[in-house]
Amino acid sequence: MNLVINALGVLDNPNIRIQPSAGDRSEMAYSSTGQNVDERSLGDARAAGLTAVNITLGHVAGSAEPFEATVADIAGWDAFIRARSALLRKVHTAADFDAARAGGQTGVIYGFQNTEMLGRDVERVALFANLGVRVIQLTYNGRNAVGCGATVPDDTGLSGFGAEVVERLQTESVLVDLSHSSEQTCLDALRVARRPVAITHTGCRAVADHPRNKSDAELRLLADKGGVVGLYFMPYLRLAGQPMASDLIHHLEHAIDVCGEDHVGLGTDGGTTAIDDMDAYRAMLAAETELRRSMGIGAPGETPDVSLFLPDLCGPMQFIELAQLLAARGHSSARIDKILGGNFRRVMAQAWQ
Repeated sequence: MNLVINALGVLDNPNIRIQPSAGDRSEMAYSSTGQNVDERSLGDARAAGLTAVNITLGHVAGSAEPFEATVADIAGWDAFIRARSALLRKVHTAADFDAARAGGQTGVIYGFQNTEMLGRDVERVALFANLGVRVIQLTYNGRNAVGCGATVPDDTGLSGFGAEVVERLQTESVLVDLSHSSEQTCLDALRVARRPVAITHTGCRAVADHPRNKSDAELRLLADKGGVVGLYFMPYLRLAGQPMASDLIHHLEHAIDVCGEDHVGLGTDGGTTAIDDMDAYRAMLAAETELRRSMGIGAPGETPDVSLFLPDLCGPMQFIELAQLLAARGHSSARIDKILGGNFRRVMAQAWQ
């Protein structure tokens, strides 16, 4: 394999989080400032051939003050990476992908999955860009000042402030991420965007009609504007039951049919370390599913009976095995290279200029 870019994922060892001593789960801890990243998970990332991963920093949901929590998380990750500079490299430009590969490092792309840390101040976009944030998702599942998320029932689309944020993000060379957005917010943002944008982690609604998945209209407009969609390894690939690798391939092939092979990639929404104790994992998943429901940020169909990964495509061999499965279905090596990382490298380079 050549370049592998996970457009949304983690570097964590999930087995740390599922231990009984893992601590209070009264808040959603999407970023733990490296506390669940260990020698094993970093080794697995290297074994997987992972060039770089967009990790979620800062506020997504919960009661912490969004701006303060986000700034603190960025500072924490900066220190964490500095202490492990032989293994990790903070990604600022596309050239860092090549430098990470040459240096035997894994690139870490700083990203947000919400814009609540901006408050109503568009000037904060420049502040976060200067702190090295390279990808910003407009909304999570709910409504914010920018627009509507995927589970908002009355989809009013992108707000006027949201249009300002999209324009400022692109001015500051930050990649706009339309994952988790409502359909109207996504279409509105694509129409006002002057440069290519991304949907880092989603599925195809034509294959599985779920609000977290994107319609063909959204996918076509994304591709027409030069953007890239990342397919995830998540439960929403199916409407019921445990998704498997075959479900992912169905979504990938549909996205290729709609968007073309130059506009499809991967955003697994997971890591490269396998689960050791599935019983403990199920217990943790049940607790987090209930927490997400109680906070109003869950999505339809979330259940502890369905893993947040593909059982037959997990662990450090996942990208190699996916490449083999795609090759067996007749996809060319050039197309596979684009899906694994080439397309996201291109759109990120364009956004970060």
